[in-house]
Amino acid sequence: MGRIVVTEFVSLDGVMEAPGGGEDYKHGGWTFEIDRGEEGNKFKVDETLGAEALLLGRRTYEGFAAAWPSREGEFAAKFNVMPKYVVSSTLENPEWNNSTVLKGDLVEEVSRLRDTAAGDVYVQGSAQLVQALVEHDLVDELRLMVFPLLLGKGKRLFGETSDKKRLRLAESRTVGDGVTILIYQPAQTTS
Repeated sequence: MGRIVVTEFVSLDGVMEAPGGGEDYKHGGWTFEIDRGEEGNKFKVDETLGAEALLLGRRTYEGFAAAWPSREGEFAAKFNVMPKYVVSSTLENPEWNNSTVLKGDLVEEVSRLRDTAAGDVYVQGSAQLVQALVEHDLVDELRLMVFPLLLGKGKRLFGETSDKKRLRLAESRTVGDGVTILIYQPAQTTS
């Protein structure tokens, strides 16, 4: 059985919109303003190389599919060959190699994916998808790279949930110029 791992770049005020640019957002590319250092860069490379597959929402998928196939290097090579699953009711023919569209019930599709995966399935970007996964308790691990920056406006990582969601901090460290890596897992609750 695999795990669903959400990994995100997020500002201190919870914005996750356009961290690498490429979108029509006033502060697009904001992660490039702060050095995450060698340790932070290694964390992201190791994370990507350790993933079995990507699970993405349609908009993030389309952005990645437009950018990654033309890039080179070990990071791009991994992205381009690994299986990619895109949650969408409108995408018909994904062109990025090794891509599969999940069109059915989100909970059933993601649960089936997690049950059949041999390793970690990473979710990047995909705010709407992440919010649905959190709501339905389908996130096994949440990895946040928090940049010491307030963006004020923009798409937020977390939305409203129907109930509280308790997490346990599994790891934390600071890298580069004050970027904090926080790794959370669902807390074991007792009755």
